[in-house]
Amino acid sequence: MIRSLYVAATCISWSVVAVAGHPDCAGVERWPTRMAFAHLKNAGLTSYDRLDFSKTKTVRLASEQIGQDLYRQIHLVIFAEKDGETLEVVTESDASMEECSMSDVEVFVISRRLGGR
Repeated sequence: MIRSLYVAATCISWSVVAVAGHPDCAGVERWPTRMAFAHLKNAGLTSYDRLDFSKTKTVRLASEQIGQDLYRQIHLVIFAEKDGETLEVVTESDASMEECSMSDVEVFVISRRLGGR
């Protein structure tokens, strides 16, 4: 029983270290979110005046090491508009521990959700 708990605790601590060792590029002021907004604005889908950035959320969905100090990251960005609507996108970009802008940001607009929550 104690050995099982030790193994479980070790696995959990390894997963925390693995995630903690990846660049943190989530957040309204970070590269994926800012570039997603720029793409949406340039496409005419939203504007600075329509968004409430204090309610905008960015969540890292995945991060994979693809080179020495180079990570490919996937983020879900939910932009909150002042009228209560939301605009959701998924971004893909490369980051390092020093810099979140190691590549351009590819933006995929979610037109609607099916099933689930």
